[in-house]
Amino acid sequence: MPDLAIDARALSKSFGGRPAVEGLSFQVQEGEVFGLLGPNGAGKTTTVRMLTGLLTPTTGAATVLGLDVRTGAEQLRRSVGLLTEQPGLYDRLTAEENLRFFIKLNELDERAAWARAVRYLERFGLGGREREPAGSYSKGMRQKLAIVRAIVHEPKVIFLDEPTSGLDPEAARTVRDAVAELASEGRTIILCSHNLPEVERLCARVGVVKGKLLAVSTVRALRRQGAAVAVRVEGDAARFAALVKALPFAPGSLADGEVLTVTVEKDQDVPEVIAALVKAGARVHSVVPAERPLEEVYLDLVKGGDA
Repeated sequence: MPDLAIDARALSKSFGGRPAVEGLSFQVQEGEVFGLLGPNGAGKTTTVRMLTGLLTPTTGAATVLGLDVRTGAEQLRRSVGLLTEQPGLYDRLTAEENLRFFIKLNELDERAAWARAVRYLERFGLGGREREPAGSYSKGMRQKLAIVRAIVHEPKVIFLDEPTSGLDPEAARTVRDAVAELASEGRTIILCSHNLPEVERLCARVGVVKGKLLAVSTVRALRRQGAAVAVRVEGDAARFAALVKALPFAPGSLADGEVLTVTVEKDQDVPEVIAALVKAGARVHSVVPAERPLEEVYLDLVKGGDA
């Protein structure tokens, strides 16, 4: 079994007595790409700042790479990589000067660290442009430079906070490709985002946060929430949709050609749906779990989090 990269236990943070996040408990395995989902103001950034040793939790505990976020905060900050939503580059300095400053700040072996930086610059398409001012870079280039800065010290865990926010589609794709490349190396990556297609493309598991942790699951399991099943019937599925809706537990239904997708609250209601269809003359060819759009499940969770 892989070791734990992150272990958060009832982690909470308040500002002026007002809670930003409460009781977050989740674990992330080494080498996993874990998505932290939530709307703006949900507490994602606060969570990242606690897990990187930048904020002290009000209550609860967490370890990252075995380091306690309270007692090992200084060592933790040197051990992880962090890409904030705003890259925070010095625009008047060249890309090389930005990276060399970070290398010195972290007391790295300058020769070895710069050699790594050059390799990453080449990998992310910035080779040959390291002597240009960072302020002259496009948004996508700035994000890639910030990623290089976040990984030049070879961290095992990398936190990416809205890495494609505000980027055009082409720039966002280049950043996603860079993230996927890092994941392929076995790095543990925490991706904070409300960009659902991006999370679905990159992450194995996700946690949905809105002040509190609303769900922790694989993307596929989340999409199957609601016990939906796709029933393939012979003929026009629309003929049977009204029949299904009239059942006592009133399941939802959507007809598309010969496929009737039925959403039930309980798995044990599925046999009753099938029995009703067969009784009405439907010839059932297959019944398989149906996956709802991640956006739909996410919105249901967030809406429920307001209750």
